[in-house]
Amino acid sequence: MAARAVVVVAAGSGTRLGLGTAKAFVPVAGERMLVRALRTVLSLAEPTLVVVVAPADRMDECRALVADVAGAASEYLTVVPGGADRHASVQAGLAVLPDSVATVLVHDAARCLTPASQFERVFAAVGSGDAVESGADAVAGGVGVVPALPVTDTVKRVAGDVVVETVDRSALVGVQTPQGFPLAALRRAYAVAERAETDDAGVFQAAGGAVRTVPGDADAFKVTTRWDLGRAEAVVAERAGARSVDPRVDVRVGLGVDVHAFDPDVPCRVGMLDFPGEPGLSGHSDGDAVAHAVCDALLSAGGLGDIGGRFGTSDPRFAGASGDVFVRGAVALLRDAGLEPVRVTVQVIGNRPRIGARRDEMQDALAAAVGAPVAVSGTTTDGLGFTGRGEGLTAIATALVRSR
Repeated sequence: MAARAVVVVAAGSGTRLGLGTAKAFVPVAGERMLVRALRTVLSLAEPTLVVVVAPADRMDECRALVADVAGAASEYLTVVPGGADRHASVQAGLAVLPDSVATVLVHDAARCLTPASQFERVFAAVGSGDAVESGADAVAGGVGVVPALPVTDTVKRVAGDVVVETVDRSALVGVQTPQGFPLAALRRAYAVAERAETDDAGVFQAAGGAVRTVPGDADAFKVTTRWDLGRAEAVVAERAGARSVDPRVDVRVGLGVDVHAFDPDVPCRVGMLDFPGEPGLSGHSDGDAVAHAVCDALLSAGGLGDIGGRFGTSDPRFAGASGDVFVRGAVALLRDAGLEPVRVTVQVIGNRPRIGARRDEMQDALAAAVGAPVAVSGTTTDGLGFTGRGEGLTAIATALVRSR
């Protein structure tokens, strides 16, 4: 089985939320907090045992919910009843883990939007921690790790409603979950700890353990009040891109590809830039494969044919024409069709010319013709094919356009 585990504490009553049900079973944007928390844990790359500490009066419901979320990974998940308080609930979760587990994370289901990257940061930090030796009753065998965010508000110490002093916030952090520990050490800490401690790191420290921090995440906030619940639903909506979209806006994507062989007898022009000393590209026009690919991508997005059909080699006006002519021509055709460019990306494939040092200049030149941002990147084929042999250049472009 897995050498690491997560205890998900989901037995809280949710009194401050005031919705009359256990907090972990309250839906956030249509999905219960516990479900959202478990989906994140189940997305971790390395196999992980998961213990869900559930309200004692909702065990059957929780088992069914967990089995549905876990699917094929059900063998890794266990549900146990919680205790009278969080201390007892965490102990219940730790008790069922096999001794083969080296590292355990304790996580509050109410922090249901915590990203998977935060779990991985804590696991990694616990795994690299040093042994702790601080007396006969100390916790030995590693360090505790908590995700933390700096305190940004000004902090005041008060007596009643009277401000006494301003507290230096530079040494203050707000801690989140999951909090990670060596399993054996955390069990020993809970066995001797006072119940007054409010979080797992406090229990661990009270027993003599050292605790360190890793960066937290703003989305790992705890849903405690109805305002928090509304905030969580807003974050979910933003993640899903669930902003209102005007149905009258028509968005389209196009693809363009152009290939030209090198011709040392003509000037080199790529991406609307001149490259002195480099062999040029053969063609009826200036052979600018990058500009031609952009042109084709724009025409493709608009359903307007291709560069050969619109600006054919039989037309003497385009003999030796620069790539700028074709790109601006494609934009004009889009405009006539009631469309406009939104963004273009181009991949340049070939050994030469090297575009890295002039990427920003090339992007600016192309964007000026397109009338929208253009991103350029370059790669080679590691010596394979005609581009690898230095016989020519390929450009692949994608374009996003929309109705005006």
